[in-house]
Amino acid sequence: MSRDTPEESSEACIFCLIATGQDKEANVLKKNKELVCFTDIYPAAPHHYLVVPMQHITSCHSLNKGHVGLVKRMAEMGKAVLRDQGITDPNDMRIGFHQPPYTSVDHLHLHVLAPISQISKFEEYKFIPGTYNFLTVEFLRKCLNDKASPGNGPGYSMLNGATWRWC
Repeated sequence: MSRDTPEESSEACIFCLIATGQDKEANVLKKNKELVCFTDIYPAAPHHYLVVPMQHITSCHSLNKGHVGLVKRMAEMGKAVLRDQGITDPNDMRIGFHQPPYTSVDHLHLHVLAPISQISKFEEYKFIPGTYNFLTVEFLRKCLNDKASPGNGPGYSMLNGATWRWC
């Protein structure tokens, strides 16, 4: 059974519970009809937020060309939250997605971290752009744009001279 609809996942998925306001302990910073942004429970930087769609989408593996706008809006919300927190230098932000098996919650989520210089030395390996486990917004959008249509199988790209499955 697909887990990409709210009805099938809202009871079991912690991010669905946060998105619908059922988890009262989450620190929600921004919310609209489509997205919610909240503080990561295990922050790797002074500002570490997650942006998730209200609709349950399991991971970037579930995305297709039709989701390019969603990915863009997720990044825009993350940057807006950082601006609200006084972080305005785009060079001092790290924004991206993990892909399975590097996800701890099976609900698409964008990591938004700042300042880069204060990312935990013990956690920074998880957030290195251009690696298999941390896809930048730009990279994911390009891959989705290049993907012919949903269901055509995984996309592949060259990273650091090796072929990687992207999502």
